[in-house]
Amino acid sequence: MSDTVLFLCPHNAAKSVIAVTYFRHLVAQAGLDLTADSAGTDPDAAVWPSVIELLHDDGLQADQRIPRHVTPEDLAGARRIISMGCDLPATAAHSSNVEHWDDLPLASQDLPAARDAIRAKVETLVAQLRSSTGGMDAGG
Repeated sequence: MSDTVLFLCPHNAAKSVIAVTYFRHLVAQAGLDLTADSAGTDPDAAVWPSVIELLHDDGLQADQRIPRHVTPEDLAGARRIISMGCDLPATAAHSSNVEHWDDLPLASQDLPAARDAIRAKVETLVAQLRSSTGGMDAGG
């Protein structure tokens, strides 16, 4: 199992893209040796242009991302899975390494509020990972 955080949302076009982009940025700033990826359970054809623009306005790049379907290998290989409103396969749904962020605003209704809530959760996650001696095994 790698030190990968896997961010999932249904369409891999908004919430999970925002989360993985902020996570990668904050982990790089903190000098942590962690990786992240994102996927969806029913991916769209492209990341929302409004998400790309929002992240760009924050000085971050997401325009290279292409939504993709989560695979069994993704789920098995991630040290921590962050689900944002996904119906996960039974094999992953009750796993101890799954954290549910189901209290986020809908990106389709208020993208800036969704971004702010996701960024706050990612900041907390990165702080937990930074302060833990066991890396990914710390609280969840």
